[in-house]
Amino acid sequence: MSRPNSQRPLTYYAWLSIIAAILTLGLKTAAWKMTGSVGLLSDALESIVNVIASFIALATVWVSARPADEDHAYGHTKVEYFASGFEGGLILIAAIGIGVSAVDRILHVHPLEDLGIGLVLSVFATILNFLTAALRGSGSGRQTFNDRCLDFNRGYFGDGTRSRQRLALA
Repeated sequence: MSRPNSQRPLTYYAWLSIIAAILTLGLKTAAWKMTGSVGLLSDALESIVNVIASFIALATVWVSARPADEDHAYGHTKVEYFASGFEGGLILIAAIGIGVSAVDRILHVHPLEDLGIGLVLSVFATILNFLTAALRGSGSGRQTFNDRCLDFNRGYFGDGTRSRQRLALA
């Protein structure tokens, strides 16, 4: 496995993702609890997926780095495909949960509370994701990790941050 330009081991980036995902989940969950916003709930549900996906990325890095053996003549890198498929399934489950919550909110409307504090927490979570993406080399001049799962996981931090920035500006 080759490493990004910084010569840090791939597990470093996986652990960075885990820490950022857990902190982001905490911030987004607090924002949702304070406001009751389905939009912030959907962000928190997405963050649950990202925490799980970050742990999967770490496990994938460990497994795929193992050398070829009798049962796996070409190595263990195929685990990356299974991990990406599993992450896609998690995203689908989160999307269903978000849809159910949105329908419930449409049927049972109630006013939002403490929007100011909740949005500040959400902005902090977005800044955390942006910084994580920057540390991982997301965006222009992207580093390639030669690990499909880590590359997929990295996309959350960079692409998700950009979409939240556009939403905040709208």
